[in-house]
Amino acid sequence: MRNQTGGALAGLKVIDLSRVLAGPACAQTLADHGADVIKVEAPAGDDTRLWGPPFRDGAASYYMGVNRNKRGICLDLTLPRAREILFELLADADVLLENFKTGTMERWGLGYREVLAERFPRLIHCRISGFGETGPMGGMPGYDAVVQAMSGLMSINGDPASGATRIGVPIVDLATGQASVNGILLALLERARSGLGQSIDIALYDVALTLLHPPAANWFLSGKPQPLLGNGHPNIVPYDKFATASVDVFVGVGNDRQFAAFVCAIGLPELARDERYRTNPARIDNRAALRALIDARLRECEGEALCRELTLAGVPAGPVRDVGAALEDAHTQHREMRVAIDGYEGVGIPAKLSRTPGAVHRRPPRFAEHTREVLHELGYTDERIEALAREGVVRAAGEGVCA
Repeated sequence: MRNQTGGALAGLKVIDLSRVLAGPACAQTLADHGADVIKVEAPAGDDTRLWGPPFRDGAASYYMGVNRNKRGICLDLTLPRAREILFELLADADVLLENFKTGTMERWGLGYREVLAERFPRLIHCRISGFGETGPMGGMPGYDAVVQAMSGLMSINGDPASGATRIGVPIVDLATGQASVNGILLALLERARSGLGQSIDIALYDVALTLLHPPAANWFLSGKPQPLLGNGHPNIVPYDKFATASVDVFVGVGNDRQFAAFVCAIGLPELARDERYRTNPARIDNRAALRALIDARLRECEGEALCRELTLAGVPAGPVRDVGAALEDAHTQHREMRVAIDGYEGVGIPAKLSRTPGAVHRRPPRFAEHTREVLHELGYTDERIEALAREGVVRAAGEGVCA
């Protein structure tokens, strides 16, 4: 990665009270682009520290994947004295990110409307929850897979034999993290005009519904739910996975010109003139017959060579790889999408700004690693920190089961 030169968000201070995935992923993106993110963990530590194997330095890979570039401290926010320290941290903070169960912050005297907005008028508060603060499901807990099921995402993934299937990555959590980044940046832009902060309500359920494209758009016009199509596309044919003589490949034909180039490349040019397949609507009507013809021909082809030929012909196509093969690919390396620092390896930064690029400059923090450093910045002496540790208000590096 490029050396950090400040980043687009340099000077931004973020207090990250979130844990698990959506919130930490949001905070990591802000940190990748230069924000000073202070991750505040409870004495038990972020749940994902134990979501393994594999583990390294006492933390699971799940935790390592979304917590780099942050400083980590431990505060027991159930205690009034710890909440006083949080207020000190918020005195010059720009963003407070949290995903506690709705009502928890209010019960602790940290509610945005009741306390934070008046005490810190420039503060941007971002709350991530399963279903939002209001509505029939308001305040209810929600995990990624449950929301996938309830939002309809699961119903469009899989094939008739398998039935509805969970998408293999926590896509709702990850998308919610990026929606939270968007909300925070929007609020920061508005604050530059008004001078005022605001609260952002982000729900996994809402974000999941926004991922239903094109199934939702199709349903609005037709009133019909999308059937399970396996790897196929409801609106484009052929847009599917096929077996070849060597590897499985995915071919994405997006228009009639690409279809003509595709069938020419595989030695079936007559299909581009056949009225059953010449246009995309016709190909959708004759999906099964066309699939059989393509499938038979591609089983005779060497997959990697075919993908190179199709790509050069302007037809998107690629071999189906496992995660390791993708991360070791030369293009992954060229795009700086695999990074390493101080024993940490991770996926790189996708938004590549020309003047103020993001950077990976700090491995994920060990449990309470920076408690002393952050409290020193607030003016605390070592003696005061030791006293607070004895009272259970804070923990410092080397203390607790998560160290």
